[in-house]
Amino acid sequence: MSSLGSIFYGAVISPKTLTTYDAFSHCLLSVGSDGNIDWIEENVEEHDLQHTLAKKGLVDVDVVALQPGEFLLPGFIDTHTHAPQLPNLGCGQQYELLEWLNNVTFPMEAKFSDIDFARRSYESAVRRIVDCGTTTCCYYGTLHLEATKLLANIVHANGQRAFIGKCNMDRECPEYYVEPSAEVSIRDTLALINHIRSLPSSQDTHPLVQPILTPRFAISCTPDLLTSLGELASSDPSLPIQTHVSENLSEIEVVSQLFPNSLHYTGVYDHFGLLRSNTILAHGIWLKDAEIELIAERKAGISHCPTSNFNLSSGVAPIGVYLDKGIKVGLGTDVSGGFSPSILDVVQNASITSKVVAMQNRNLEKFASTFANRQFTVATLLYLATMGGAEVCDIDKKVGSFAPGKSFDALLVNTRSSAGTPGLWFPEDDVRRMDKTALEGLLERFLFCGDDRNISRVYVQGRLIGGKSFNRV
Repeated sequence: MSSLGSIFYGAVISPKTLTTYDAFSHCLLSVGSDGNIDWIEENVEEHDLQHTLAKKGLVDVDVVALQPGEFLLPGFIDTHTHAPQLPNLGCGQQYELLEWLNNVTFPMEAKFSDIDFARRSYESAVRRIVDCGTTTCCYYGTLHLEATKLLANIVHANGQRAFIGKCNMDRECPEYYVEPSAEVSIRDTLALINHIRSLPSSQDTHPLVQPILTPRFAISCTPDLLTSLGELASSDPSLPIQTHVSENLSEIEVVSQLFPNSLHYTGVYDHFGLLRSNTILAHGIWLKDAEIELIAERKAGISHCPTSNFNLSSGVAPIGVYLDKGIKVGLGTDVSGGFSPSILDVVQNASITSKVVAMQNRNLEKFASTFANRQFTVATLLYLATMGGAEVCDIDKKVGSFAPGKSFDALLVNTRSSAGTPGLWFPEDDVRRMDKTALEGLLERFLFCGDDRNISRVYVQGRLIGGKSFNRV
């Protein structure tokens, strides 16, 4: 990992709300030695650059000058992915969820009992995810303690911000891939928590890698295991939780059979004390009205995984309804239900999802709605990919946008023809004038036509950790 220049000058884009974002063509942004943003000057013409720096007491300082067609963007936040499933990318799209798990996913995850296989796979997976622009990632590991500790070590060594959990799964899984008891599951979970919290970190910053409780989904957990996880969560309110909810209709039916006393799927987690403000619920496609109200009341977040929702024929999530209810929503790649580790792919499918919902409900009353049954704007999509994910992960005071005091988790995006992205047309005439309209156009082109080739640099806590121009030693 390499240190960055402390001052950037050029185009900067940052989300403000679900409907607005800032786009400054000539911005000065200063990053301190601790990796936090010191100050931002929003509009500094080139002829005023040295004068502005001098007023800050800075003379003859190095400035990272962005080229026309480059801009800084807050790093992407992936609120739901499965690290051991990257070797399965592009496989199994003919199945729906439960068949996909048994035929494709569980056989692959079982291979991670081999620590050498786990090391090779995780080293490649983390590098790919970082280079796709994901500065914060919520990782599911496997049920294997040693392999998941290794995942944490690799993420830590790569300098990525992350939440990492060992899957809890002691029933309704193949004999070759299931934990022997709730006691063993909890023992290994505690061991992983202790391991992650013992990883070295700077005294000046919050640890980048944090543990997260990971009951895989209600089906895979006995009541005894959920009870113990709830007790563990209650003993440590800072410990986040991630799981799945209402992804597939067949899944929901099995949950109702296994938990007949629960009013609904979400109620299972609430009953065991696992639904709270730092709970991340993946999918949430088929939530009942009572579940939506409960999630909003508990201030839990939803990880929207539209690529996976389409690919496994799970359904179309009414995300606009959740946003109108004030529920926190971020984006998730859900590899390998989702066939890409890039949040850019998720942004594009989130846009399509919102348009499908809008077309299906075009005759419904919309005047009382801000987001429900409407297609999402670029501002909304940008927010979900950055600040929305930060809110879901309960780290929005730290990352997700650019502001003094926040961590510099950022992407240096290059939309120039030199990036070599065939589908991204570089509008040279627009870029020459580089006003707000031109910059907004570059953002839209990047979100819908860009890929990892356009992500030149990836920064986490002020350190360069990846991107197309990053040279790993």
